[in-house]
Amino acid sequence: MDTTLKKRRFSLWLGLAGVGCLLFLAYCGWKRVDEPWGDQRVAFRPANQDCASTGAMRYCIYRDSRGTNGDVLYYLHGRNLDENVWNDDTYFTALLQAEWQRLGLAAPTVVALSYGRSWLLTTKGQRAESGMIEDLMAHIPEIEGKLGKPNHRLLMGESMGGLNALVLGLSQPTAFERVAALCPGLYSVSPFAPLAQISQAITGTGASPKIAFGVWLMARHYLADEAEWQRMSPLSLIEQADANYPALYLSCGLYDAYGNFEGLQRLMERAAIRGVETEWHPLYGGHCAIDIPSLARFLAS
Repeated sequence: MDTTLKKRRFSLWLGLAGVGCLLFLAYCGWKRVDEPWGDQRVAFRPANQDCASTGAMRYCIYRDSRGTNGDVLYYLHGRNLDENVWNDDTYFTALLQAEWQRLGLAAPTVVALSYGRSWLLTTKGQRAESGMIEDLMAHIPEIEGKLGKPNHRLLMGESMGGLNALVLGLSQPTAFERVAALCPGLYSVSPFAPLAQISQAITGTGASPKIAFGVWLMARHYLADEAEWQRMSPLSLIEQADANYPALYLSCGLYDAYGNFEGLQRLMERAAIRGVETEWHPLYGGHCAIDIPSLARFLAS
């Protein structure tokens, strides 16, 4: 091959490599500009934390250093979190504590429960992973043996934990006096419905297909069939409710990427018909937009 041609080809490849390097550096620079450089953090006084485990459950007990009001709030976290998130100064739980402190409200003792980063409360069924409701309820006397008998027992969760809070609160209505379900993974369509019906629901709610499919897989991991779904679906459980059921606090963003607004609105409507005391907070926002002032009052009143 002619030496001049070889040099030209080498220069061409060198030039292309240089352009590639410049493009890569430009991309890295843009990512640096486009992504946050830090986190917005909440100024608050963290609660005192004491953690333990019992069986498959891990839990942390949080007590406000200002003192507590004698109530116990069981907190069920969202997916990919754990029992340590209550004092996270980048999370809504820090905003909630800051609001209690700002208003001078005595806070409940908080017990954050966890069975891992992803879990679904169901009664015992065909799946080996089912039966967490029975397990959780069996451990409450042990936990409260450390705390003393609460004046009131409250329940709260967000996202995955919001669905778990609804399932637990509506299936054990005498166990809790107030239940706050924030952006819960609640759908009016069963995970065992025909694919065409599920696809229609995804379109109608604006849900992310990827997220919806992940929720579908999770539900089928813990539930074997339609009958088991109906036993734990909050939209089925609410049909047994009356005015003696725990008071509900329900909130969801209109543009929740999980597509939960429609299902939660339907639950709110059925709860009102059944005489259940209900606060409904539809919010103009995405997944887990939360109205902190009203939530703080609901849980500490």
